Amino acid sequence: MDDQGVSVNESKRRDRQTAVRLEKKDRKRRTRTDREKQQTAVRMYVKANLVELQQLVQEGQVQPPAGCWEETQNAPLTSCSLKGPGRYSSQDVEALENSDSGIGLCGWLLVGLSLMLMLVTLPISIWMCIKIVKEYERAIIFRLGRILKGGAKGPGLFFILPCTDNFINVDMRTITFDIPPQEVLTKDSVTVSVDGVVYYRVQNATLAVANITNADAATRLLAQTTLRNVLGTKNLAEILSDREEIAHSMQSTLDDATDDWGIKVERVEIKDVKLPVQLQRAMAAEAEASREARAKVIAAEGEMNASRALKEASLVISEAPSALQLRYLQTLNTIAAEKNSTIIFPLPMDMMQSLMKR
Repeated sequence: MDDQGVSVNESKRRDRQTAVRLEKKDRKRRTRTDREKQQTAVRMYVKANLVELQQLVQEGQVQPPAGCWEETQNAPLTSCSLKGPGRYSSQDVEALENSDSGIGLCGWLLVGLSLMLMLVTLPISIWMCIKIVKEYERAIIFRLGRILKGGAKGPGLFFILPCTDNFINVDMRTITFDIPPQEVLTKDSVTVSVDGVVYYRVQNATLAVANITNADAATRLLAQTTLRNVLGTKNLAEILSDREEIAHSMQSTLDDATDDWGIKVERVEIKDVKLPVQLQRAMAAEAEASREARAKVIAAEGEMNASRALKEASLVISEAPSALQLRYLQTLNTIAAEKNSTIIFPLPMDMMQSLMKR
């Protein structure tokens, strides 16, 4: 009966694991289907807007922005028509950096005056015009508020005009930060405290400067909200066992969200999962009871095997009565080998029965 109970529990556990795996596969399939439907709808919407934009351009009523027209035709899902005002994709920034659009007559006049002032104040002004960027940094130069042609400068020396140019240094090294412990309510209504660590780096310095005010603070806040959103869809058992899957899901979500900021999320790790004290005690009691049950089952199996062996030995001894006397002598030899001062002489049970009758 014990063997049957253990086998039934094992089969139930395998059935639950199979059901969980099937549920995960079905959830991933539904998510993929919903994403494909959403992308299809967005493509249809963008194509409709693209037709209207083509008509307006042909009529000469509007002028398409540099870098957005070709991108809208080739990849509608990432075109600038889907972004808000002041947002740039990687193609937009490349077109902006390589564009030959002028800064206007007043701008050129200011640049000329700045050059003249620099020449007049030589060699003192040279120390204000030459800047140094380290190996792990890049400099974004703004001339009269516009990003200078060529994009990020560095590493090494570069030249700026003292009155019309200013620059921003961007650190390109990998940055790590700890996600503060987040109180999360799991899918099965259990409150847990989870923290983690995120590794990211600036992949495009121009996007990191032009698209967001503070990329580091935004990435930190986004990591906290992403951790809460991802863990809110998991059970407690999944959080404790599937840390790698949760970390990979967070990494892909953060990487997609920070792509417009020029940020590359390299790695996300879950550090610790803290459970309430009462839940820890309940889980410890459950584990202890499970271990005691297994110990009792193992002890019962040992007793059963020993009784079977004793039964077989009694059958063998019953066939030869002299074997019992030899067993007595072997036991006396074992006791004497241990240098004991006490020697026990076993008496036959038949003799004891005759004495009890008298």
